[in-house]
Amino acid sequence: MPAPTKTRPSDAIAELIERSRFEVLPLDGTAEKVIEHVPRDVTLTVTASPTKGLDATFGLAETLIAEGYTVVPHLSARLVESRARLAELLAQAERLGMRDVFVVAGDAEHPAGPYEGAVALLRDMVEIGHPFLHVGITGYPETHPLIDDDTAVAAMLEKQRYATYIASQVCFDSRVTARWINEVWARGIRLPVYVGIPGAVTRAKLLRISTRIGVGQSMRFLRKNGSFVSRFFAGGFDPDPLIDGLGDLLTDPERKLAGFHVFTFNDVEDTEEWRRRRLVPGAEG
Repeated sequence: MPAPTKTRPSDAIAELIERSRFEVLPLDGTAEKVIEHVPRDVTLTVTASPTKGLDATFGLAETLIAEGYTVVPHLSARLVESRARLAELLAQAERLGMRDVFVVAGDAEHPAGPYEGAVALLRDMVEIGHPFLHVGITGYPETHPLIDDDTAVAAMLEKQRYATYIASQVCFDSRVTARWINEVWARGIRLPVYVGIPGAVTRAKLLRISTRIGVGQSMRFLRKNGSFVSRFFAGGFDPDPLIDGLGDLLTDPERKLAGFHVFTFNDVEDTEEWRRRRLVPGAEG
């Protein structure tokens, strides 16, 4: 009997990209950009921010759902004013046919209501009842900008009972990301991970946003590796090295990877062009 054929990394990458999602920001013109450039079979996630609030998140999600997209809202715990408001948002999600949600603590300096972090909100979601088949929680391959690593892991252990996957923050060193994923699983957090990667965005935008989202360790890594920087930023950011550098995780039989959470920063046209190229095994070079 012939030995089973081992999955090629290029085939595995194409499969993972098929299961990936594009993160977009609820700004003026976002819906029009997405409708023009992004196929309906690409899952979208819509961020939440203290300046725009959850109404903007759910408003854009509703618009995109009406256009035929599968949409995952970011539900920011620190932006939810009350348990009653949470119940309203869950009812809205059910009305819109949402089956996936990404629950985050959020960046608001002060919580708008009773939820300091994601755990309490996740618990209330279960008590109230929610329509979601999939619930995502955050992961940080590098140190969280606001909390220490032990606290972050402890919180993840507590949140995993309510979750079905993890979506990680951006890390520019794929070796750090791979090590973190293996460590998370070794600690008993057996949730598949959507690895956070930037899309095909401009160098200036990525450098500007990277400081804000707390990936300073990654930026230090880039500064120490000049050839790496040249490869990443020649003519704009290229996500390929972050994917290819995951190595054995790409074909891991435990299927630790769920796909990629692509931070488009609303540069959806260039990011979709990159995605189409990577969907063809072997086309990456």
